[in-house]
Amino acid sequence: MKVTQSWWTEDKGWSGRSDEPCVETNLLLVFGATGALEKEDLLRDLRQDHPQAIVLGCSTAGEIQDVWVRDESLVATALTFDSTRLRSHQVALEEGLSSREAGEAISRELWDEDLAHLLVLSDGLHVNGSELVEGLNAGLSRRVTVTGGLAGDGQDMGHTLVCTHEPPRQRLIAAVGFYGDRLKVGCGSLGGWDPFGPERIITKSTGNVLYELDGQSALSLYKKFLGERASELPASGLLFPLSLRVGDESSVVRTVLAVDEGDQSMTFAGDLEQGARVQLMKANFERLIDGAVGAARVSSEAFAENSADFALLVSCVGRKLVLKQRVEEEVEAVRDVLGNRPALTGFYSLGEISPFTPSARCELHNQTMTVTTFTEL
Repeated sequence: MKVTQSWWTEDKGWSGRSDEPCVETNLLLVFGATGALEKEDLLRDLRQDHPQAIVLGCSTAGEIQDVWVRDESLVATALTFDSTRLRSHQVALEEGLSSREAGEAISRELWDEDLAHLLVLSDGLHVNGSELVEGLNAGLSRRVTVTGGLAGDGQDMGHTLVCTHEPPRQRLIAAVGFYGDRLKVGCGSLGGWDPFGPERIITKSTGNVLYELDGQSALSLYKKFLGERASELPASGLLFPLSLRVGDESSVVRTVLAVDEGDQSMTFAGDLEQGARVQLMKANFERLIDGAVGAARVSSEAFAENSADFALLVSCVGRKLVLKQRVEEEVEAVRDVLGNRPALTGFYSLGEISPFTPSARCELHNQTMTVTTFTEL
């Protein structure tokens, strides 16, 4: 397995770009700021450099290249697999098609007996991540791991893009299937947020749209807590996600995507089931870094020490807003765990798709760091 990286910034242009096309590249992962992805010449350059590669990428709230976290850049990672077969498929979320149905269509199209892993990137604002993951899981056996994330858009949350061999577009879900018995994949996802305040019951919700907590307007409660920062919603809501617990199940985190003053609702990245219990969460800096360390450790448990060739990191934009100028510390923490061998790439997202551990079922997460490690035997 061979991995090379190149990156583009407005002030310096391309760095690390080869002078000659690489026809061996199987997969080209592209993560960039929305504005950078919309520059047609940049993606044209990359496709010319890797003419045979499957292209998969998305807009971000920050780009990861090695231990650097950049904004307003474009990071391209070219992967050449020795023995692993790849296939791709994409579904546009058109009128009348649900997020679950889109997930089912992708898993149905890419399923095969030797499917080992599915990497999924999705529009971050028009797709219900919980339903998407449910649809993906419905069509796959439990031995197939699924990871990926929801595209970002800086702190604007205006529109998100997914790119393939076609121009980047909204409302798109794209996936790549990895086939064969030579590929080894590890994955882990952890957070590091602390719950606080009273636990409340969701008394009115529809899918991923929340209306009431304990019979009161959820948006009013959020605004009361945020105080002066209420005017910055939905972005300020990223700093205070919800911990969601249904019955005796493990809790998952849900983060705000949009608010509607008209019906006093809040839209989250995943479902909030009526009757479930939720609690506000706040950041603990050291625990956020510990979460990144834990995710890296879990993702590498199935590997010999420092044997991964490549690692994909998907972290939530909410973590980036909290860590601010120290955001690279969570990426450096992953590097410390995985060692110097694997190339690192990834992005800051509006939602993370991963199991907690490789043996668990895939879920939608918010406010986590997820790490997926790859190597070929």
